[in-house]
Amino acid sequence: MLTTSKAAISFEQFTSKIRHLLSRVYSEEQINTLLPKLYDLTKEHLKAYSKEDLGKWNQNNVLLITYGDSIRSDDTSPLQTLHQFLNTHLKDTVTGVHILPFFPYSSDDGFSVIDFLAVNQTLGNWADVEAIGSSFNLMFDLVANHVSSQSDWFQQFKQDQLPGRDYFISLPDDTPTADVVRPRSSPLLTPVETAQGLQHVWTTFSADQVDLNYGNPDVFLEFVNIMMAYAGHGARYIRLDAVGFLWKSLGTCCIHLPETHAIIQTFRAILQMVDPGIALITETNVPNRENLSYFGDRNEAHMIYNFSLPPLLLNALMQGRADHLKTWMMSMPPAPIGCAYFNFTASHDGIGMRPTEGLLAAEEFETLIDTMRSFGAQINMRRKADGSESPYEINISLFDALQGTAQGPDQWQIERFICSQTVMMSLEGIPAFYIHSLLATPNDVEKMQLTGHNRSINRHSWDKNRLDALLTDPNSNQSIVLAELSRLIKIRRQQKAFHPNATQYTLHLDNPAIFAFWRQSIARDQSIFSIHNLSNQPHTLRLSQLNLVNTDSWMDLISGEQFDDLHAAYNLQPYQSVWLTNRPYYDLSNTPNQTDLEFLYQV
Repeated sequence: MLTTSKAAISFEQFTSKIRHLLSRVYSEEQINTLLPKLYDLTKEHLKAYSKEDLGKWNQNNVLLITYGDSIRSDDTSPLQTLHQFLNTHLKDTVTGVHILPFFPYSSDDGFSVIDFLAVNQTLGNWADVEAIGSSFNLMFDLVANHVSSQSDWFQQFKQDQLPGRDYFISLPDDTPTADVVRPRSSPLLTPVETAQGLQHVWTTFSADQVDLNYGNPDVFLEFVNIMMAYAGHGARYIRLDAVGFLWKSLGTCCIHLPETHAIIQTFRAILQMVDPGIALITETNVPNRENLSYFGDRNEAHMIYNFSLPPLLLNALMQGRADHLKTWMMSMPPAPIGCAYFNFTASHDGIGMRPTEGLLAAEEFETLIDTMRSFGAQINMRRKADGSESPYEINISLFDALQGTAQGPDQWQIERFICSQTVMMSLEGIPAFYIHSLLATPNDVEKMQLTGHNRSINRHSWDKNRLDALLTDPNSNQSIVLAELSRLIKIRRQQKAFHPNATQYTLHLDNPAIFAFWRQSIARDQSIFSIHNLSNQPHTLRLSQLNLVNTDSWMDLISGEQFDDLHAAYNLQPYQSVWLTNRPYYDLSNTPNQTDLEFLYQV
């Protein structure tokens, strides 16, 4: 929650921190008008001392991604039901919760927002959200690129009324837009009847999601106000949805433009003065090099989604080999100090395929798509600049996606699935689990057919009584998966070598089925060799390949097995994971030192 006091820094100090950023977006006249408004909006919350907070995270941070109504009950509101589930099943497992857009909306399951400052009454109220925030660190979505066509702002646009009249982009219907990068195949310009006659407005995602015009500084001011409100309601992470498309300039690709980066940097600079403990995370489902640009020069996103991981890990488990994962991992620079990767394997969206560009050969790409279709997946397409279409994302429950390999279904679904999650939570960065991964939720074909939207296949809403029955049945997929993942997460949270910024090195073993890498704690006192058999066949690992220090004792954190002979051959069962360490930590009450980074880098 934000604290309120008299302005702790002067207007001059405030403007010195953001004027140079705004100058990359707006004219001097616009800036001179905007700055006093920004200061008045934020001055009661500004901190006199706002040193960068390098203790935002450690190995203890684990997030859950969920809709507010992913679990429903007849007895309580969805947000209250979610809170009960969290307290019952995940209180000692996850530390944070990303509640996907819980605002009034008109489409796209929340991402077409009607009112950014209200809670959807069908889910609950702000008190319900804040109650969850009293036990878990909350992530809110700032859906900053577009707004619902049913919003007050767009209704004002249609009636030629302020302020919404100037909040959108209207162009002639014959405007050349071939250069614009699209994540959809729908028309970019949508016709709308207004008080001024027929106009065509910019709609990157759908006709109901109308893009906002950041060329108008008042739009930027609106979203600073919204961001401040979210911080006031307890947000510790603010997720900038679809932020890569924020700035439009005809004749360009209209994605990742310099003005977009400047706006994000200004958001961060303001948050830094208001509450340095809040993390800004960008959602840009694009090839890896483009995604990495959102770290800026340690002055933009605190966290970026690791979008390459889901499709590459899925493909590795389909093919039973680690070569593309290794190539990708070796190309990944360590996150800058004060920044982190946000690792995930599934979310409310499908599995994005653009990050595989330049990594998967055409034949392998097609094999993955065909295999997923055979497992029940629906494929969303996007329109390319030449007018052709290509697969954009795979829509499927990850649990069902891992029911087999490229050779078809087999008996290893649960083991393969657990392996996928263990790889993810071992990597450099902060792990996030989609609720339907923790619950081994299958494809919801009925919901997809009911809504007519492919993404609904992975947006199931559990009946609480049905879910409770499955979780008390020790033989159900839901009970087995939740119990084992909870056990692994609790072990993982205690290991200093799994700090989001701890060292990571790719290991080059002679067996392509084994994916292995080395993590070392910031203080260099703990090593973990994270080893994973990605195939449905047993494989032998020669421990001598790992160069284990022979003066240390080594054990597997997962099985508890001791490794005394460091030259022995170890048999890895299908999809088995090993966390081989020289210094196990098992006391969750021993909270890691959050100032490790400040001490080491003397920042």
